[in-house]
Amino acid sequence: MAIVKNTQITIDVNLDENNIPEQMQWTAPDGGISQMDTKAMLLSFWDAEAQETLKMDLWVKEMPVDQMQLFFHQTLVSLSDTYYRATQDEKMTETMRDFCAYFAEKLELKKS
Repeated sequence: MAIVKNTQITIDVNLDENNIPEQMQWTAPDGGISQMDTKAMLLSFWDAEAQETLKMDLWVKEMPVDQMQLFFHQTLVSLSDTYYRATQDEKMTETMRDFCAYFAEKLELKKS
């Protein structure tokens, strides 16, 4: 199959004097995103040769803990959905979703 298009997603990270992220913005022209501010990102790449995940996890130093907890919960829920789409493994997906509910309960993320 021939490559018909090339696209880019860019992430700009502004660091303080200790190389700690102060600000982050991302751009995805094909998605209509230009210099959108973000406080955190989790990025994973699969190295097929080494059979391992390469990760880049960044957050700004002013990221509030309550927002980080929500970010992780929503990421875990999203990963559960992605896992199901990739594998069609209903049993493990349900186990992952159960953990997400437990995570939210323990951190009291669910609103009454």
